[in-house]
Amino acid sequence: IPVFILAGLLVHCVFLVSIFDIYFSSPLVHGMTPQQTPLPPPAKRLVLFVADGLRADSLYELDSDGAPRAPFLRGILENNGSWGVSHTRVPTESRPGHVALIAGFYEDVSAVAKGWKENPVEFDSVFNESKYTWSWGSPDILPMFAKGATGDHVYTFCYAAESEDFGAEDAAKLDIWVFDHVKNFLNSSRSNQTLFSALNEEKVVLFLHLLGIDTNGHAHRPNSREYQENIKQVDEGVKEIASLIDNFYGNDGKTAFILTSDHGMTDWGSHGAGHPTETLTPLIVWGAGVNYPQKVTSQFFEDNFLKEWKLENLKRLDVNQADIAPLMASLIGVPFPLNSVGTLPLEYLNSSALFKAESMFTNAVQILEQFKVKMSQKKETTLSFLFTPFKPLSASEQINFLKKIRLYIQQQRYDEAVSLCKTLINLALEGLSYYHTYDRLFLGLSIAMGFVGWTTYVILVIIKAHTNLTTGVPANKKKSAVLFYGFAAAGMIIAFFLLIQTCPWTYYIYCLLPVPVWYAVVKEIPVIQDLARNVLSHHIGQSIGFLLVCTVGVEILVFSFFYRSALTVGLLVFAGWPVITQLWIQAKTKAMIWTLLCVLLAIFPLMPVVGREPNIPLVIAAGLLTLLISFFSLASLCKSENKYRDNEDLKVYFYQMFSVALSTYVVSSTHNSLKIKQGLPVMNQIISWMTLVSSPVLLLLSPTFLFERLFSILLSLMSTYLLLSTGYEALFPLALFGLMFVWVNMEQEALQHYGLSLKPKLAVFNFTCAMDITQFRQLHLDDVRRSFFFVFFIVTAFFGTGNIASINSFDPASVYCFLTVFSPFMMGGLLLLKVAIPFILVSCAFEAVQVTTQLSSKSLFLIVLVISDIMALHFFFLVKDYGSWLDIGTRYSTF
Repeated sequence: IPVFILAGLLVHCVFLVSIFDIYFSSPLVHGMTPQQTPLPPPAKRLVLFVADGLRADSLYELDSDGAPRAPFLRGILENNGSWGVSHTRVPTESRPGHVALIAGFYEDVSAVAKGWKENPVEFDSVFNESKYTWSWGSPDILPMFAKGATGDHVYTFCYAAESEDFGAEDAAKLDIWVFDHVKNFLNSSRSNQTLFSALNEEKVVLFLHLLGIDTNGHAHRPNSREYQENIKQVDEGVKEIASLIDNFYGNDGKTAFILTSDHGMTDWGSHGAGHPTETLTPLIVWGAGVNYPQKVTSQFFEDNFLKEWKLENLKRLDVNQADIAPLMASLIGVPFPLNSVGTLPLEYLNSSALFKAESMFTNAVQILEQFKVKMSQKKETTLSFLFTPFKPLSASEQINFLKKIRLYIQQQRYDEAVSLCKTLINLALEGLSYYHTYDRLFLGLSIAMGFVGWTTYVILVIIKAHTNLTTGVPANKKKSAVLFYGFAAAGMIIAFFLLIQTCPWTYYIYCLLPVPVWYAVVKEIPVIQDLARNVLSHHIGQSIGFLLVCTVGVEILVFSFFYRSALTVGLLVFAGWPVITQLWIQAKTKAMIWTLLCVLLAIFPLMPVVGREPNIPLVIAAGLLTLLISFFSLASLCKSENKYRDNEDLKVYFYQMFSVALSTYVVSSTHNSLKIKQGLPVMNQIISWMTLVSSPVLLLLSPTFLFERLFSILLSLMSTYLLLSTGYEALFPLALFGLMFVWVNMEQEALQHYGLSLKPKLAVFNFTCAMDITQFRQLHLDDVRRSFFFVFFIVTAFFGTGNIASINSFDPASVYCFLTVFSPFMMGGLLLLKVAIPFILVSCAFEAVQVTTQLSSKSLFLIVLVISDIMALHFFFLVKDYGSWLDIGTRYSTF
């Protein structure tokens, strides 16, 4: 058994980690030569304003009275500069957004997962290429660009992390802090000759990271007065800083200004996914080298925002977020960031046709350099007769492109040169993607083979050890030896093949894993033959029907990860289970309650995703309902005459009920305090953390009789769950627990119905009594249904109130009883606890079903493993890294 467990853990770890090599490996390559436009740049310095969490529509649309929210910025885009929408990518989070803006590439999922404040990979950026960069703002963002820089020329000024408080009176103070410190910095530089000289150098960047809008959006929603007032304050601050900088440099006309955002925000105050409100961010550029507004008579965009914003007559210049990095590099004349995949948006530049053509040529060569490095790396690790190059950009084609572009520039055919540069950039990006995914099919098939082999082996273990479908067949030692040497030889050939290609060590694991797994399967051929004979002689029709039902069941589970309503369909089918199996005849009352609770639980997947519409009165109602149910349960327990029960145990229930009542009060009190902007009361915070710690302790002190222990689990978990709830989801554990409670009873009726065992008295069943292994029975076909119920209820626990796997559905308000200061890991941990609570309820009920139906936990666990592994393989093939960014994020999170 230990070997089996270790093998299972290894297979699943490999399967989980493999998608980072197959789908989400880092796109970065190193070893390129920096590329810089040879002509003098239009600007000596750049000022970058990033208004974190600012939506495009929130900035551009007019107020109800027709006035602009940001008068200064509106004036800039109408009279002085160029504007458009910057399209971001998933995940729409601060770190990847800033990397795309400043370094020009999109971080892969694995890099984002490795850390928020540190660089998981070394990368080049506009800041790194600048002569000097000074930056002000959040400690979560600024340090990573300073750490990644070579030499000591990127300076950061951050406020304390504790300032990022969602419960603060007004988060706009974060932006005021930045503006004030920039003013003081410029004023103090006049009396500091060294600093003054540095500021007057060329290729200087000033970066202002403005977090207030994002914090107010999370705390109050983007349609709130606080969010919109914060936009006005940012507008005033930008106006003041722009004027101050112009005066500081004697209005020399050599400063370029850019205002944009790292990501937007949904109406319910979250971000992370691909909703248009999250991916459409503003971009306003003005100053040295920037085009003035361009009047147009008509222009078309699919989003139809122009009319809404009253900007249909001013040319809108949309870009991808990564395009802003080459734009900044071009304006101040620094080398393009080495790993940038952005295309220079020429329409923003007000410069000569020669400068535009040269800049575009530099951009094309910089991306082509990445392609050449990627190709040479792949060529080195692939046998020459197996290597398939990217034909559109062969060595001769590259030379032709570069010669032609250079010739066009010499002949002053700048438009043709630019057009050819864009073609070359697109081909180089296609080639980068081609080599990046070169081994995908090979690795995917290896992983799939290993996982299919593992699942087959688990099915054989179940049939061999836990059913009566096969008879013991003695092993043929001679055949076993031949098999062993055959598979060992195959493994050595694969290892040699990987060695001569100098493949990464992870490839050895992926490609060699199927060898021992399939050896274990092939060794059991006598069992497979015996099973086939048994099935074919007796149960062909029944087996086909059983397989069809299993397939439909698994597909409903897979569908539920994308369409929550599939859970409703499943629960309504479950509601009819007693009727289909005739169970209702022997247990009418239980069957009726089962059906009603299935229908009740089926409503939750049809509700909006949790967190979008907070409703604290519903949380309070859930707390009061829990107390009401507790009083009735306690009364019935006191009335029952159970000689095994110690009445002292009932005291634990009173403590747990008091804890639930206290949690209900804390939720109400905390949200009222935050509503009137008085912050999180310290006493409420202390009570919340004490409840979190004490709940498991009280649970362990509760009676160990079946129903009493299950009820104690509910009370303990509910006191914590209430503190983490903001709306209707607080009622979800009650509905789920009710169904789990009835499920334990219904399984007893099912046992009796199939004549598998006598009906034990559940009321006196005690978890502390050691199970007699000799009483364990062999698996029955109905046990597959039990395991499927468990998997279905686990998925329902996960998706019943929304896709909690998505960052997009995380509402910071869920953790306000515990903390309001921004702390992603602490908040994430509390969110995971909230997700786990319904899981625990289902798992405890399943344990009760397992012990009361006289089944070994191993046998049921193995069936659950097979069901979930089939689903996992399904999701493995659905993962992709192309198409809509929402789709990519969804496929990744479901896997």
